[in-house]
Amino acid sequence: MTDTLATTQSYPIARLREFSARVFEALGVPEDDAALAAEVLASADLRGIDTHGVARLPQYEQMLVQGRINPRPRISVVRQSPSTATVDGDNGLGLVVGPRANLLAMEKAETVGTGWVAVRNSNHFGAGAYYALQGLPRELIVQAMTNSPPQVAPLWGAEKMLGTNPLAIAFPALEEPPVVIDFTASALAFGTVEDAARRGERIPEGCAIDREGRMTTDPRAMLDGGALLPLGGDRERGGHKGYCLAAMVDLLSAALPGANWGPFPPPFPAHLPAPSRSVGMGVGHLFGAFQISAFIDPLEFRRQVDDWVRTLRSTRPAAGTSGPLIPGDPGHRAEAHRLVHGVPLIEPVAEALRSLSLRTGVPFD
Repeated sequence: MTDTLATTQSYPIARLREFSARVFEALGVPEDDAALAAEVLASADLRGIDTHGVARLPQYEQMLVQGRINPRPRISVVRQSPSTATVDGDNGLGLVVGPRANLLAMEKAETVGTGWVAVRNSNHFGAGAYYALQGLPRELIVQAMTNSPPQVAPLWGAEKMLGTNPLAIAFPALEEPPVVIDFTASALAFGTVEDAARRGERIPEGCAIDREGRMTTDPRAMLDGGALLPLGGDRERGGHKGYCLAAMVDLLSAALPGANWGPFPPPFPAHLPAPSRSVGMGVGHLFGAFQISAFIDPLEFRRQVDDWVRTLRSTRPAAGTSGPLIPGDPGHRAEAHRLVHGVPLIEPVAEALRSLSLRTGVPFD
């Protein structure tokens, strides 16, 4: 495999957001829902999470065109208490179902102190950081998790049985940027592997196996019947911890609301093989929110977070580094840069969006 550097061109975020919204509308998604879905994608692009931004748009299009996602879902609450609910997404876009369910969790938290909303019958919900960040202006701490189609082998396994199963949570600060934690339970995000394949680059060692169960740094070998490894990789490097994290997210976000768990969620992107059977309804999510004021004065908490950030940032730098990162630093820096200079898209992504433009009649360039 030969490494190549893909050329890039930058686009204003407003232009990408508008393009995404109009494409969703052209595919039958109502205007308000289309704008919401586009905002979730734009949030990922702004924060440098390129694997979950506009690059995903052709895959959502494929699912909608094939009738595998309902463009006009009737999202409903099927069970609830003052602080909890189970939501049925009616097989809608996760980019729409997720934000609606997250809003319900926040509303419950504002009413009774905490809110937990589990979701079934949904689809890929985008970047988890989007949901966590929604709580900050409301003086809430929000966490979001989701299961996903199988891409990860269990510890000492040689086939895909679990999703990458990400988890996100955000903490507000006073003068410092918020602390934003957003990561997968796998050694790499699946989108990172896709992105490396598009760029002709290798993936790090210890993150994936090929179809024979052998370690590989070739992203195409992982995509062609291989699997990702849990966070940490093998047992000696803590892979059992990533495996347990993936299991926790799977059981809470899928088994709890009655979604498909383990190897059984519907495929995304659409070209992935269908599961052998169904054990629930669609993909599952779990959103949790709680009032900071239920525990401490919100201003005092923000001051404590400031102190926490500054204390960790003052750590003596490791050799060859500029010093420790705070969770959320890469996203904050990317957003500040991209708001001014635009979002860089590699040529394969831009070309895919041009093709999408031709299919939908929505101008891109």
